[in-house]
Amino acid sequence: MTDSSEIIDVLDARVERRESRRDFFKAMGVAAAATGGIAMASRSAPLRAQAALTDGDILNFALNLEYLEAQFYYYAAFGEGLPSNLLTGTGTQGSVRGGAQVAFADPLVARYAREIAQDERAHVEFLRTAIGNTAVAQPMIDISAAADGAFSAAARAAGLVGDGEAFNPYASDENFLLGAFIFEDVGVTAYKGASPLVSDPTFLEAAAGILAVEAYHAAIVRTTLYAKGMAAPALIDATEAISNARDSLDGTEDLDQGVRMIGPASNIAPLDPNGIAYSRSAAQVLNIVYLRATAGTSGGFFPMGVNGVINASAGATN
Repeated sequence: MTDSSEIIDVLDARVERRESRRDFFKAMGVAAAATGGIAMASRSAPLRAQAALTDGDILNFALNLEYLEAQFYYYAAFGEGLPSNLLTGTGTQGSVRGGAQVAFADPLVARYAREIAQDERAHVEFLRTAIGNTAVAQPMIDISAAADGAFSAAARAAGLVGDGEAFNPYASDENFLLGAFIFEDVGVTAYKGASPLVSDPTFLEAAAGILAVEAYHAAIVRTTLYAKGMAAPALIDATEAISNARDSLDGTEDLDQGVRMIGPASNIAPLDPNGIAYSRSAAQVLNIVYLRATAGTSGGFFPMGVNGVINASAGATN
């Protein structure tokens, strides 16, 4: 039976974690705002303030994110991108910069990558069908390993690489998992934030179903990083660096956590003290994927912005 003191330690750790998260990267937040590093702005719910948004607008916003995830995983798992017939639609269709197959050393990680890639492709196909004729085209996407690419900018903002250095998410199992970590938690909070805004019960059920799958994906990535981090603690440190870089820049709310728990437990599920997952607004999500702390409509993983009416990141408030 678990000792009661350990249970108390875990509960106390939740509180301690929330109180101490932001200090490490506060100074980095100012630099990131000036250089276009990874950033998010705090907003209660900018999406709700937009007039006359339809379910199609919200699903199209999600479709942009699914294009990004699907292309990254498909290249990593299979060495190629999505088929061209899944990329057309309204708005400007863009190309994919970068992408490469990972020479996985761990067969389990390779299997996880293939499963997630297939799931993300299925999400793209489903959303395109559900939205119909107004489904947006894939925008230009940057998933390159170049020093001036989005992955390197995100890793640089987290302190994982130095100025002018590149982060290659296709170079190893561990790099792939860290690249996936950048996306997966954000996807979960994005769907949780958007789902209550969907009015059609059929679309709402579908959005909730995709949210559940994204949460499974995030758990696979977080669990694998934690397990590998038991032998290589730098991996756990890296998740904390990425998490703190995002969390210190997303306003006053604690929306992000790495995989280390203070106390005798892991932190596979990033939750609030009530055991509930966090939400992010569309603007906050775009601050992350655009890698900018300011209001704008492009940058980072989407060099020319996303397609659709929900396309603007928020301005920094801290």
